[in-house]
Amino acid sequence: MTYRQLSAEDTLATLQTLRNRISERFDNSSLAGVAGELCDIANESQKKIDWIERPHIGLRAALLFVVLLSLILIGFGVNELATDQDNAFGLSEAVGMLESVINEVIVAGAALLFLFSLEVRVKRTRALQVLHDLRAMAHVIDMHQLTKDPSQILNAKAAPTKSSPQRILTPFQLTRYLDYCSEMLSLIGKIAALYAQSLPDAVVVAAVNDIETLTNGLSRKIWQKIVMVDDVVRFLDSGTAAKPKPDV
Repeated sequence: MTYRQLSAEDTLATLQTLRNRISERFDNSSLAGVAGELCDIANESQKKIDWIERPHIGLRAALLFVVLLSLILIGFGVNELATDQDNAFGLSEAVGMLESVINEVIVAGAALLFLFSLEVRVKRTRALQVLHDLRAMAHVIDMHQLTKDPSQILNAKAAPTKSSPQRILTPFQLTRYLDYCSEMLSLIGKIAALYAQSLPDAVVVAAVNDIETLTNGLSRKIWQKIVMVDDVVRFLDSGTAAKPKPDV
C-alpha cells in the first residue's frame, strides 16, 4: 500500500459510505439520488482509469506496422532512384529533388507525430468525457444547497411568500445537509484527480485543475453557510440562557 497516490478503490468506498450516510439521514431525498448517481460515475471512472493505465498493444502494433511499411516504401524508392543509370541529374534537378525530399520528410514527420500521439489522444477523449460529467455534477450539488438559507433559523416567524421554498430542516439537519454537499464536492475533485494521476496529459491536468477550482469555490460558499448556522444557533442559545428564571 502506498500513501503517495490516490486509490480509486478507497475513493469509491468513501463515496459509497457517504451515500449511505445521506440515505440514512435524508431518506428518499433528491440529495441521496445525487449521491447514488455520483457513485455510478465513480464506478465507471474506476473501469475507465484501468483502461487508461493499460498499454494498448493492438494500437501500438498497428502503428509499428504502418511505420515499418513506410520505411520499406521509402527504402524501395531510394534504391530505385540510385540504381537508375538512365537519369542524369544536373544542379537544378538535384536542388529540386532535395526540396522535394525535405518536404516529404516534413510531411512524414507530421504523420508520424500524429500516429504516435494517437493512443494518448484516445485516452484523453475518454478522460475528458467523464470530467465533463463531474463538472456538471458539481453544479447539480450546488443547485441542491442553493435554497438552504441559514437566515430561516433567525427569522423563523417570517411570513413566506407563495414561491418560497419549503424550509423544514432543523439547524442540525441543515448543517448536516450542507456538510454532505461539501463532502460530495470534495470527492468530485478527488475522482477528477485520479484521471490526472493516471494520464498526466496537459489538457487533462488543466481540466482537473478547473474542476478542483470550481469545487473548492462552491465548498467555501457552503461552509460560509455552515458557519452562519453555528453562529445563529450559538446566539439563540446564549439568549435563552441569559433569560432570568421565574421565582418559584
